[in-house]
Amino acid sequence: MTIEATSPEIVRHDPRQAAILAVFGMVSLSFIDNFVPVIARDIGLWQFHAYRSAMVLAALLPIAVLMGWRLQVRNWRAVAWRSFCISSAMILYFGAVASLPVAQVAAGLLTSPIFVLLISWGFYGAPIGRWRVLAVLLGFAGVMLVLRPSGGEVSALNFIPIGAGFLYALGAVATRQYCAKESEAVLVASFFAASGIWGALGLLALSGTATDPALDGFFGTGLQPWTAEAFLWTMAQGVVSLIGIAALFRAYLLAEASHVAVFEYAFLIAAGIWGYVLWGQVPDALALLGMACIIGAGIVIIKRSGAA
Repeated sequence: MTIEATSPEIVRHDPRQAAILAVFGMVSLSFIDNFVPVIARDIGLWQFHAYRSAMVLAALLPIAVLMGWRLQVRNWRAVAWRSFCISSAMILYFGAVASLPVAQVAAGLLTSPIFVLLISWGFYGAPIGRWRVLAVLLGFAGVMLVLRPSGGEVSALNFIPIGAGFLYALGAVATRQYCAKESEAVLVASFFAASGIWGALGLLALSGTATDPALDGFFGTGLQPWTAEAFLWTMAQGVVSLIGIAALFRAYLLAEASHVAVFEYAFLIAAGIWGYVLWGQVPDALALLGMACIIGAGIVIIKRSGAA
């Protein structure tokens, strides 16, 4: 879930505080994401994204104005492409979280450094040494261990998180290549705006169709009457997501990206812990080994990229 900081300068260098903030952000996000299945009992994916984005933007934009954050977009095409990629990744991510354990979905999303490396090498001619080649192979092995495509219970749903990881990687590459001069406020606001557009389009496509969350699932459910539980957890999702992302942005302002990005893998560990504490979900030994491989591969790629 790597988020690129684009501040023109680092205010002060504090790697320890950066690590604490990054871990705090990841633990917060992994906690609140565990309640998406609760939301999915009453409403659909599109309603969730439309209203969550509206809530976040309603809070973020006034704060940005009061704080004097720059909201001027420098490159509309680049920002639109980045927002499309990352919001699409989150559509897939949250759609999968409604049916699969967060830790398993996070393992797929956190393959993004592998895809970033391959995209940067294939399309931009970035050098790739043997350590990062080995890391890609290790990460691929980890994905196979988590998904185990030879098993009898695997469906297309299991591969959706990998698609999310690929789309997130496209967004990360776009951030580095084309959005380096954009402010954090612009990137966050544009992401939530794109997510809201996805939500509105989904609701529009399903309008006039009778849908039921219990029958049509998170992806196939249109506009539903709000229940108190769904509304409160959607609002909590927006608030905690904004806090977690803000903590992560602050971390990137306090230390080098290659240092902070490693701590984002706390999301995968925390998601597993929260899944056990909240719902009694326990990954088996092979899944745990696969997650360890993905974490190891990501750390090698991030560190070797930072040293390149």
